[in-house]
Amino acid sequence: AFAPQFVFISAGFDAHENDTLGGMRVTTEGFGKLTRVVKGIADECCTGRLVSVLEGGYGLKGLAASVETHLRVLMN
Repeated sequence: AFAPQFVFISAGFDAHENDTLGGMRVTTEGFGKLTRVVKGIADECCTGRLVSVLEGGYGLKGLAASVETHLRVLMN
């Protein structure tokens, strides 16, 4: 049976719409929604135990906004 002890997030934000190296179009709000989904999985599967590690992003404004949103979602 699937019974993880925790969920691990490798949080890279280079897919942000303002990141010139990523070439993708994920918005800051989109990263927030993704964080909510993964947090919900952690709540369901392993009593909310979750580890998040910052991996990167190259567009500093998008990175800063996305990290802030990610952390706010995790703290709620």
